[in-house]
Amino acid sequence: MSNKVKIISVRSLTHDVKEIKVEKPKGYTFVPGQAAEVAIDKDGWRDEKRPFTFTSLPEDDHLEFVIKSYREHDGVTYQVDGLVEGDSLLIGDAWGAISYTGPGVFIAGGAGVTPFISILRMLESKGGLAGHKLIFANKRGKDVLLESYFFDLLGENFISILSEERVYGHYHGIVNMAFLKEQLSDFSQEFYVCGPEEMVRDVSSSLKQLGARPDGIVFEK
Repeated sequence: MSNKVKIISVRSLTHDVKEIKVEKPKGYTFVPGQAAEVAIDKDGWRDEKRPFTFTSLPEDDHLEFVIKSYREHDGVTYQVDGLVEGDSLLIGDAWGAISYTGPGVFIAGGAGVTPFISILRMLESKGGLAGHKLIFANKRGKDVLLESYFFDLLGENFISILSEERVYGHYHGIVNMAFLKEQLSDFSQEFYVCGPEEMVRDVSSSLKQLGARPDGIVFEK
């Protein structure tokens, strides 16, 4: 079932990522890490549904999404880039995505970090951040969303790596087996992986080869 909700606020987080807050329908529930099918309430776009992850907490009085716009083609995210306060979205029921099962390491590529935002906020609210680490891979420094927030939240347990440029405070390269071996010593813990399909596949394979349990690697489904 779709719920029509009005946009409360729109905020730019990076050059191509926006935080969108909308009204929360009465009785609407979700679990951190879950997503919903979202469409824009405009002619020609109401049937163009795309999955976006909640970045708010279930107890908040609003719903929030962090959405990256792909401006190369006139798709849903391109249209999202032009939304303003007062516009409306159509939101379906919450479903699947990433399920939190215990302390461990979050490994994200680009917009793949969004399922982890709500989970980290949940852990922060419960005082449960100890034992967690975030490895966040992007192309360039300007692509790193919520960098200050993640650093304030996790300190040295926030690891940022850039593949296309060298920037102070960030590692340079990609998240491969060598990098994982350099950054981590315990492969018996939980691992949460989300990002481009090829990255998720390669990182999951590397983790298994380094000793991670197959059932200890959680990825988007």
